[in-house]
Amino acid sequence: MMTLETLVELVTARTMRGIALEVANLIRNGTIPIGSQLPPVRDLADAMGVSPATISGAWKQLRTYRMVSGSGRTGTWVRGDQTSLRPARYEDFANYGENIVADLRFASPDPQLLPDIREALSKAHRVSHLNSYVRDTIAPELEEVIAQDWSYEGCTFTAVNGGYDGLHTTLQTIVVPGATVAIEDPTALRVFDILEKLGARVVGVACDSEGPLPESLAAALNEKPVVFLFQPGSHALTGERLSAKRLKQLGALFKDNDTLIIELDGLSGLASQRPLSLGSMYPDRVVHIRTMSKSLGTDFRLAVLSSSSKFADQIQAYRNFREGWTSRILQGAAAHLLTTPKSLKEIEHARSVYAQRRETLGAAMIERGLHVSGRDALCIWLPVPDEQFALITLAARGIAVQPGSSFQVTPRPFIRVATSANITAENVDAIADALAHASRRGEGMLSRE
Repeated sequence: MMTLETLVELVTARTMRGIALEVANLIRNGTIPIGSQLPPVRDLADAMGVSPATISGAWKQLRTYRMVSGSGRTGTWVRGDQTSLRPARYEDFANYGENIVADLRFASPDPQLLPDIREALSKAHRVSHLNSYVRDTIAPELEEVIAQDWSYEGCTFTAVNGGYDGLHTTLQTIVVPGATVAIEDPTALRVFDILEKLGARVVGVACDSEGPLPESLAAALNEKPVVFLFQPGSHALTGERLSAKRLKQLGALFKDNDTLIIELDGLSGLASQRPLSLGSMYPDRVVHIRTMSKSLGTDFRLAVLSSSSKFADQIQAYRNFREGWTSRILQGAAAHLLTTPKSLKEIEHARSVYAQRRETLGAAMIERGLHVSGRDALCIWLPVPDEQFALITLAARGIAVQPGSSFQVTPRPFIRVATSANITAENVDAIADALAHASRRGEGMLSRE
């Protein structure tokens, strides 16, 4: 424990903010070591000649930045300098060295299947208001294209620098430290990292083949979340899609609350159907985010989100502290790609190839008795008896996949197997055999009939 006398001597400030700043600096420079227990609030307040509320408020500010934890009878403990957070799940990729045969970790677009962007870039300078400081939320050319194929009407569009930029900005406007956020389970890695950075309390909502389970969502809404976040279209992990029946069931649950609904569409252009949206029922409470990087290219850091005009103003207010607007050159290029027959044909070809790759591996897995569900996704979400055994077994055969626990609120044994690339007629049987072996701990390799 950091002694009372030492702390009183080191901290000269006597205001809530001043105490928090000085203690934060002492933690950063190592004077107060990580793992130290701070003196009891009342004892420190008496020694400093301030009220207990002043000390409690200072500790609350430090907890906001995760520099300390605990309270009350458990005491307050130093966690370290957590003000520069890193997206731990997103950056946590195992090193497989040179032994890797099939890298199936990344469900990312195949560069060979992306549309040719040269013509689009050569004409992008024609976009409206190029090089203007007018802070339009979206270029008119892109808005015209997007509006024709959006999932609901009566919304305001905002172009942002990628899907997760849009998600982060949206969550920043409404989530304060300690706020409850309900999310589908499983979901994308970066959703967890963003919510942890914002200090949110996460509540999982279980899903089945038709989308989030109504009873699970109802239980989550009883926790009074400020946001419910899910993927109504083809789920990026499971490949499942929200059904029309489930849409109505979920919609009925939002009648008596004011929870904001965030919908993610990460497979725009590659899914076989346009996603349904709760925006058809609650246009003033839905933020629908459609990213284009999977179909147009990884370097198209571009997404479009829809919201009410009031919420769009809030988002723009945050963006005015940063970039202000998204590159109009990028928006103009995207608009061209989304309207040119040649580009649309290339995107359609990519969708067909991705589907064929997933179907090829899926069929080989089913042939070996494995469970494969969903559609459209660039991966297969595979249940296994023992996740760690599966990862080690596959790694021993030079096959790299992602642990399913990283994508879940309530960890269950799954692995994510990317199918967007590195699946060929030559290696599909070897991959399927390895997955079958990894999925049957103790039973050995299954023989094929």
